[in-house]
Amino acid sequence: MEEPATTVTVDDVMDALSNVIDPELGLDFVELGLIYGVEVDGGDVHVTFTLTTPGCPIGPQVSEQIEEFVGELEGVESVESEMVFTPPWSPERMSEDAKFALGY
Repeated sequence: MEEPATTVTVDDVMDALSNVIDPELGLDFVELGLIYGVEVDGGDVHVTFTLTTPGCPIGPQVSEQIEEFVGELEGVESVESEMVFTPPWSPERMSEDAKFALGY
């Protein structure tokens, strides 16, 4: 049996997720606090995310980007993304940089 060449870490996944940009705000999902959870189980990655508003139409596009960027990481075999709205997103979840950029 072949061992995976590299083990993917949550940090690796978060780095990849920083390429997922909210088109309305122009900031990435990590800075915006829209990534609720990352679970790594060997080569399988599960990402839980939310959107700034439940009616936001970019959900499928975001899932696609998450799967694309995380799937490019070495050692990743599968990526599953799950959109949730509990707890609801609020500006408090953003990084200080994002709050500054958006004037909060």
